[in-house]
Amino acid sequence: MFYRESGDFKKTYQKDNQTFPIKFDRWRYYFVMLVAFIVVPMFLTDYMANAVMIPFLVWAIAALGLNILVGYTGQLSLGTGGFMAVGAYATYKLMTAFPGMDMVSVVLLSGLITAVVGALFGLPSLRIKGFYLAVATLAAQFFLVWLLNKVPWFYNYSASGQISAPQREMFGVIVTGPHATPVAGYLFCLVFAVGLAWVARNLTRGRLGRSWMAIRDMDIAAEIIGVNPLAAKLSAFAVSSFFVGIAGSLFFSVYLGAAEVTEAFGISVSFAVLFMVIIGGLGSIFGSFIGAAFMVLMPVLLKNILVGGMGWPTDLAAHFEFIIVGGLILIFLIVEPHGLAQMARVLKEKLRLWPFPH
Repeated sequence: MFYRESGDFKKTYQKDNQTFPIKFDRWRYYFVMLVAFIVVPMFLTDYMANAVMIPFLVWAIAALGLNILVGYTGQLSLGTGGFMAVGAYATYKLMTAFPGMDMVSVVLLSGLITAVVGALFGLPSLRIKGFYLAVATLAAQFFLVWLLNKVPWFYNYSASGQISAPQREMFGVIVTGPHATPVAGYLFCLVFAVGLAWVARNLTRGRLGRSWMAIRDMDIAAEIIGVNPLAAKLSAFAVSSFFVGIAGSLFFSVYLGAAEVTEAFGISVSFAVLFMVIIGGLGSIFGSFIGAAFMVLMPVLLKNILVGGMGWPTDLAAHFEFIIVGGLILIFLIVEPHGLAQMARVLKEKLRLWPFPH
């Protein structure tokens, strides 16, 4: 009986249109923020930070960006790994060219650079869609990885072709480099994840988000009622690439510390982020976080259970992971196309009506 709207009166239009109309949801959100910012850093170990929490936040940001493009705008993209590479290499160039620039500015500028690149590669969406657009973005993936690997200027003419993140501080705390603490990296990524989720939520609820969804549902009808396809599609590619570029920046500078473009940002990265969106839920901010959590936690659990507990070979456990992901994608596409987020939404609706059947 605690999950009800009864008695929760709204006296302004702002409160009536708030993200969490039910008081329990609002308190749950505040509780999650309290746990994330205060409780988790108190008990965070090196293993939990580097194997679970930091990759979860980075992949959640990437899934948010791809969900804006695929889930909200209906533009299929397979170039996420290439755009993450642009964000990572933009971060490296900014950190080495401007040693005095703070990391927040570096990450945001890397996102803006990726947004410009994403908008350029989004131009074909004005003429093609569906499978052909997917092939075009796949071509962008291979082209960007090839370009960043073949032009020595991007990796400062290093003989190995590898880029390494220099040490940077924020408020006297090291957040990048070999001496960075896991807690600092976790909090740095958490601020970006929460901030970008708030931005994505407000964008998708506003006029721009409604134009994206109109293009997704039926682009010809959207153009008839006044939606500009050029502005809607290019803005979706730009905003999506901005999020993905920030994810690539954090992935390189905070999580990996060093990267080589063909290994760290290959085609498997693009498919992994797409799987997060499909499993978590298309067109859902919450689903992006669920999908990222699933794809990060599943290999860790399988390794601990199959390898550590049952003594399986590591390569066999990795193949079993592919079987699980492929099977789940088929199940979700057939049974529940909107993923885990829709299941959570249905459960919440049942709680609102419980114990009544209708």
